[in-house]
Amino acid sequence: MQDATHSRPRAGAPLSGRDRLPSLTGLRFWAALLVVLYHLSRQIGEIPGLSPAVWYGRSGVTFFFVLSGFVLAWTYDGAVVPAKVFLWRRFARIWPLMVVTSALSVGVWLWLGKAVSAKAVIANLFLVHAWIPDAVYYKGANPAAWSLSDEAWFYLVFPLLMVLPVFRSGRGRRWIWVLTCVGVLAIWLSGALVTDVATRVWLVDYLPLTRMLQFVLGVAAGLAVARGWRPPVGLWTAVALVAAWHLALIPWGNSVSDALWYGPYQASQLLATPFFALLVAAAARADLDGRRTGLAGRWSVRLGHWSFAWYLIHEIVIRTWLGLHGRPDGLLDIALVWFAVIAVSQALAGCAYHWVEHPLERRLRAAGPQPRRTPLPAQAAAPAPAHPRSPARTGTE
Repeated sequence: MQDATHSRPRAGAPLSGRDRLPSLTGLRFWAALLVVLYHLSRQIGEIPGLSPAVWYGRSGVTFFFVLSGFVLAWTYDGAVVPAKVFLWRRFARIWPLMVVTSALSVGVWLWLGKAVSAKAVIANLFLVHAWIPDAVYYKGANPAAWSLSDEAWFYLVFPLLMVLPVFRSGRGRRWIWVLTCVGVLAIWLSGALVTDVATRVWLVDYLPLTRMLQFVLGVAAGLAVARGWRPPVGLWTAVALVAAWHLALIPWGNSVSDALWYGPYQASQLLATPFFALLVAAAARADLDGRRTGLAGRWSVRLGHWSFAWYLIHEIVIRTWLGLHGRPDGLLDIALVWFAVIAVSQALAGCAYHWVEHPLERRLRAAGPQPRRTPLPAQAAAPAPAHPRSPARTGTE
């Protein structure tokens, strides 16, 4: 794997190196918002009309898994970066903020008088907690951080995926699309074989091996777009498909209990995988074509940068509110608490990004292993022209 040295920016305002696909950065905010509204609805109280639509917003994590595979494949396509450099960069990206927010979460747990397992905290810090079939572990120090255990596994296998021949050909990638869609359906149907609800939830929702198909599809889509593939649907059609999927879950959830394997609880995140892959690919294609998406404005990109911190912090704020005041009564009080939690957690996320996440990532990257630089010949010293398929870092990396 190698670092990107060229990239083709979108038409319009110049973009930083982190935002060559700014619509993907903007989409990060909306996926995080989906998760936040899901937790607010279930923990604080429901708002008619909105809560039913986000009742299974946990699927936002599926979006992030697909997006992670897409952006890494796009960024490191055709690379020469040693695996140790890649893995150090991924460590620098997720670990510092995870540690800080986990410490904050443990402090809140202790303040609430709840015992915290030292073994669970250690498993959390080593990013192995999602492998353990016990909620005490995979919810660990910070319940939201379970997904980082999955991401750590994805990072470990990513260099191997990039050298597999099946990912290098268009036909192979098409087969990956087919097999991934079949695979997520098979995993959902396999829930019928597991009678214990807690075990089924861990196997289907948290286990990194189960979630890996979402990342794999993202990798296939990222490589396809890097080679000029155009998704069969446009951006807003893809948005409509995602919205229609979540709306279809409303009557399903009204008629089938979440505790049943054929309910929408597990299906919501598994079967959303191809819809999110189309959405990510369509947004990236729109950026590459220089089309306006409404997702690439200054504040959209800024909120996208804050989304990782927001995801890790928001549930801690909800838990703190409930510890201080309990659940609110009445629609107006519920709406006010929603607003307060969103405002406070978003402000904390902005501070965490600018004072913890981004500066510590930069310092760790600089302190870790670096790719070997090969001196360019004199005639190649001038900057090379942008290549239409060259990978580029984005805020989603």
